Amino acid sequence: MNVVLRVAAVAAVAVLGVTGLTTTPASAGRPSLPDTIALPNGFRPEGIAIGTAPFAYFGSLADGSIYRANLFTGAGSIISQGPGTSSVGLKLDARGRLFIAGGAAGNGRVVDTRTGRILASWQFATPPGTFINDVVLTPRAAFFTDSNRAALYKVPIGRHGQLPPADGFITLPLTGAIVVDPAAFNANGIARTPDGRALIIIQSNTGTLFRVDPNTGVTTAVDAGGFVFTAGDGLLLLGRTLYVVQNRLNTVTAVKLNRSGTSGEVIDQITDPRFDVPTTVAAFGKRLYLPNARFTTPPTPDTPYTAVAVSR
Repeated sequence: MNVVLRVAAVAAVAVLGVTGLTTTPASAGRPSLPDTIALPNGFRPEGIAIGTAPFAYFGSLADGSIYRANLFTGAGSIISQGPGTSSVGLKLDARGRLFIAGGAAGNGRVVDTRTGRILASWQFATPPGTFINDVVLTPRAAFFTDSNRAALYKVPIGRHGQLPPADGFITLPLTGAIVVDPAAFNANGIARTPDGRALIIIQSNTGTLFRVDPNTGVTTAVDAGGFVFTAGDGLLLLGRTLYVVQNRLNTVTAVKLNRSGTSGEVIDQITDPRFDVPTTVAAFGKRLYLPNARFTTPPTPDTPYTAVAVSR
């Protein structure tokens, strides 16, 4: 059964954080679509992106390869061999281009999903002390988070989708309310506000959502009624509802935001016995899809991995 904690129920416990909530498993979803998608053994998935076609794309923490799975059949294959470094957060644009956060390599790249060819790449920061974790697309730019540094990286997108050269990105310092601890995981998932005028990031080590001015990098904490998004990871905005993946809690928390993204109210939580440290989330129809990163399981070349679908 899908976990639906309506406003009245959640309001009574939101200030307690996750440990104050009681949840039950999500439903299996529609029988016409697979509820669990097998990924290659040893793949170590982290990011997911889904477009209008029935395909989901997954990035590998192991070697950065990109795997495409058919949501109707569950079948899939590697479409782009990795560079040997991680692929983390992913976003797909309307041109079939996959924007990929490069993790500890400090970079980002764009892959053509039809050919697997790398179309552009940017070296945002020099390792060590960098982790490019996630990416969000706006009509005029791609924004990448760095979990170890107080910065976002802005990649301008030109007319007709033109991508800039290797040095054509902007480093946007994060200032204001956020306090970055270089020894911890800070800015992680990223999304747009409902009105499209600003960005939302989750700071994993504090469990706090921040609104970010995309022009200045100034941050303000989102008023979520005192709720702490412990182990916050991937973000997904659908309408005014922001889904926050809380990876090691095996939970997805839904927040109803105001249009500007300055405040929100926790309205739902979803969990499922098939969750095994899910990290990111994408939607197809009335379903949410999440890759199981299995961070509590030692990775080997034979370790099995899956993505699971739940109703929203």
